[in-house]
Amino acid sequence: MNMPASSFSPPAVLPAGAGLSPLVGKGPLRALLPGGSRAPAIMIYHRVRPERDALFPDEIDRAGFARHIAWLKSSCRIMPLADAVRHMRAGTLPPRTACITFDDGYADNAEIALPVLQHYGVSATFFVASGFLNGGRMWNDSVIELVRRMPGDTLDAGAFGLGVHSLATPALRAQAIIALLNKLKYLPLEERQQQVDRLAAHFSVALPGDLMMSDVQVRQLHRSGMTIGAHTVQHPILSRLSPSEARAEIADGKQALERLIDAPVSLFAYPNGRPGTDYEAAHVQMVRELEFEAAVSTSVGTAGAYPDLYQLPRFTPWDRNHWRFALRLAANLTRPAILA
Repeated sequence: MNMPASSFSPPAVLPAGAGLSPLVGKGPLRALLPGGSRAPAIMIYHRVRPERDALFPDEIDRAGFARHIAWLKSSCRIMPLADAVRHMRAGTLPPRTACITFDDGYADNAEIALPVLQHYGVSATFFVASGFLNGGRMWNDSVIELVRRMPGDTLDAGAFGLGVHSLATPALRAQAIIALLNKLKYLPLEERQQQVDRLAAHFSVALPGDLMMSDVQVRQLHRSGMTIGAHTVQHPILSRLSPSEARAEIADGKQALERLIDAPVSLFAYPNGRPGTDYEAAHVQMVRELEFEAAVSTSVGTAGAYPDLYQLPRFTPWDRNHWRFALRLAANLTRPAILA
């Protein structure tokens, strides 16, 4: 059930009268969202959990996300990414602009993140992989939930060439998840899914079917003033596909979302998003040819004086302390982003 915005109560964010604004323009943190930047600081989120996850305690939960939005709003202008792109094209981007984005299309984006965004009067862009809507599940979440729900202290996946893993503690379960994901991530799309399906069938662990958004939730985000962006259909590693397969994934995801919200979809996020590894210059050209206005990667750093609107870098915020958040963001803005 979606939580209405009026029921959200923000956590204690900072002491009374405190904020990030004193850090901007003074002292060593002047680099935080510098006034002369020609590109915004773009935040990338995936899930926003209702409370801290024992397996991944650094992942953002509702309270942490609310703190991030409050910190950002106290120090900069939070702008929809589509608006920021138009300002970049015109050379009129306001100083200290930030944008909020989400990848993949998790249901908690609508159930948990949306009420927080509405409370603070902030808009965000949601990049949705259309093939997982309405009960689908991404391959990595199948692995995560399999290990999370696996009984006993050991997962023996040796028969699948995936090793034997201890599950004796939450930390060891998290390590097992990371090891399995790393072994499976760059397999061909169909082979990867087959491996995951075999694992789930072999261990007979019931996996959730409600992790991703429904059509109704995507429309809800759109009607609430949020931006819907494309993220392919099945979230493949584009560099591992043939050119025709990659183009179809990008184009079909865009068309499916446009039909769903009855509006243009002009922004794209590269799956996994590492330039030169997960996507290449040919895929950037495809995105241009398919008439997107801009695209984002997961490259860290700053877009520089002349940003490539089809390879905008993003910053992954996870800090629970506002000083660390500010320092890490400032450091991120001191190095140039990698391009394909």
